[in-house]
Order: sequence, then C-alpha cells, then structure tokens
Amino acid sequence: MPQSPPGARHDNDIDDDASHPSRPPEPELSASTTSDQRLDEFHTEAALLLGSADQRYTGSRRALVESLARADRPLSIPEVLASAPGVPQSSAYRNLAVLVDAGVVRRVQGTGDNGRFELAEGLSGDHHHHLICTDCGLVADIASSIELERALEAAARAAAESAKFLVVDHRFDLVGLCADCNQP
Repeated sequence: MPQSPPGARHDNDIDDDASHPSRPPEPELSASTTSDQRLDEFHTEAALLLGSADQRYTGSRRALVESLARADRPLSIPEVLASAPGVPQSSAYRNLAVLVDAGVVRRVQGTGDNGRFELAEGLSGDHHHHLICTDCGLVADIASSIELERALEAAARAAAESAKFLVVDHRFDLVGLCADCNQP
C-alpha cells in the first residue's frame, strides 16, 4: 500500500478551520518530543494496521496519529482538534473511531462520557497506566514498575482462576483528585 508523504492532501481531507473558532490551546508536547524517525515508524505501522482492516491511511488519519504521538498524555477530542488544526471535528470523530477499530489508537475512559485517546500500546510500545481526576477530568500517564506489573499479573490470575477466565491483558487506572484539584 503506498504511503503519503507527511502533510499530503487527499480528496476526502477538508480544511475547515472557520468552523472551529474557539479551539482550546494545543496540548503540551512531551519533554522527549517524538523524533521524526519514530513518527515515521508510527506512520508505517499505522498504515499496515489500517490496510489489514481494509482502510486507507488518509491525511486526516495521519494528522491524528501524529498529534497523539507528540502528546505527553491521552487527549480529549478538543485537545486533538487543537493539535491537528486541519482536521474538522466531524472528521476527527469518524477517523478516531476507524483508528480505534484498526488497533492504531486506544480510547481511554475518562470521567463521565469524556473519553480520551492515545496511541495503542502495540503501536507505541509504551506500557503504562493512568491517573484520572474525577474533578477536572485530567488523564495522565504513569509509568509502570516491574514490581507493580508482577503484582497486577498475580492478582489478575487469582481473580480470574475461580471463574476460569483467561487474562490476556490488563488496564490499571487510579481514580481520584489531581494535584491542582486536591488543594484545600
């Protein structure tokens, strides 16, 4: 499947910034901003995953993947739109759904109905967990230690054993108040 160069335009990509006059500020990039070589690897893998799902890797999908790759945490739809200004809102929702179905992106449950999005672990190679603030909705990544992973695997095996359930993966989210919301 041929790949488009970064920034390539496709027939189904629409520039519609006028319909988004009040986008939130762009999310911060991680301290170790994703390198161009790493982005190329993400794009190559995303194109393969989409191709295996009979989907094309369009310019809008490429912009969404790049936005999520450069973020330091899972992003809400408004944050995705702020960091990918050429992608219209309606296109972002539709394309994120396709990217989730193809295994390129993972939807992280936030508070209420507010989901956030990040690159799927299989694509990024970054196994981590999340801190979720019930007050402001912040979802932050936390690195996982070997000790925590071993404890989670043991607990999962014990919990699943009696139900004869085979655990193939786990997600671990800590829900509470972030540092800003936990102030007196």
